[in-house]
Amino acid sequence: MAGQFRSYVWDPLLILSQIVLMQTVYYGSLGLWLALVDGLVRSSPSLDQMFDAEILGFSTPPGRLSMMSFILNALTCALGLLHFIRRGKQCLDFTVTVHFFHLLGCWFYSSRFPSALSWWLVQAVCIALMAVIGEYLCMRTELKEIPLNSAPKSNV
Repeated sequence: MAGQFRSYVWDPLLILSQIVLMQTVYYGSLGLWLALVDGLVRSSPSLDQMFDAEILGFSTPPGRLSMMSFILNALTCALGLLHFIRRGKQCLDFTVTVHFFHLLGCWFYSSRFPSALSWWLVQAVCIALMAVIGEYLCMRTELKEIPLNSAPKSNV
């Protein structure tokens, strides 16, 4: 298959490094969004905001602010998909992988499986936003026109 545009060689080291990178982008940007929101309302930051499923909720102001941080983080991570994954076909895979590891982190941190409906709704919305916006951004760059002639035009 000499006429292919991209090679599809399976590279496990690249995939693992992309997973680690996206996980770093996820928690780094989530921490920044939570710190920003906590600074605006003069609340004390806590790891519970990130990993405790019971914190997220519609009824309390800290729960709503944490939910807003998770939504903004999905938008930030979509930019991470654009810059580090760069393939529209892989955006959903990396999004689900990031959120699966977040589920495991929440389960490990609180010593119980997340059962709050609001946590599951927020995660579903974040998965949808991150995957769809990331795929849209990646597809825009993939569909950019490839310049075939980079030499200056001659006037003959």
